Amino acid sequence: MDAFEPFELSDKPLPVAELAASLAGSHVGAYVSFEGRVRDTNESRAVVGLEYEAYPALSLAEGKTIVGEAQASVIAARCVHRVGRLAVGEIAIWIGVTASHREEAFQACRYIIDEVKRRVPIWKKEYYKDGSSGWIGLADSHASERSPTPAPFTRRS
Repeated sequence: MDAFEPFELSDKPLPVAELAASLAGSHVGAYVSFEGRVRDTNESRAVVGLEYEAYPALSLAEGKTIVGEAQASVIAARCVHRVGRLAVGEIAIWIGVTASHREEAFQACRYIIDEVKRRVPIWKKEYYKDGSSGWIGLADSHASERSPTPAPFTRRS
């Protein structure tokens, strides 16, 4: 397995097959991935695209911390988040996890997406069919203070 960054930001479409292949190996018993895509509606409004902005230094550091936390119970984990303008249908975030057993892979993948959404400073602006736009989630910027922290991982023997 070639070396890779555990968490990355990308302003280009994500090469999913290449990302998945970076986690492959004969020692892997389970592989789980998640693709978060831009959808065409949000709260009954027609969406034509999104724009993601990030504070790179902090986003990369926090993202690597999150993937590192998840890696404690799996073989490997990787996450790539898009930045910039995305069209409906494009992949906004990809997560891949390999483990000896499926349960650990599913748990780690879920942990990564939940924690990236909660802790990584990436902001989303939606563009609507009616020509308007708006930043999403700013009103809930303190929601993480009310959200419980996911349970820690346990490694199977």
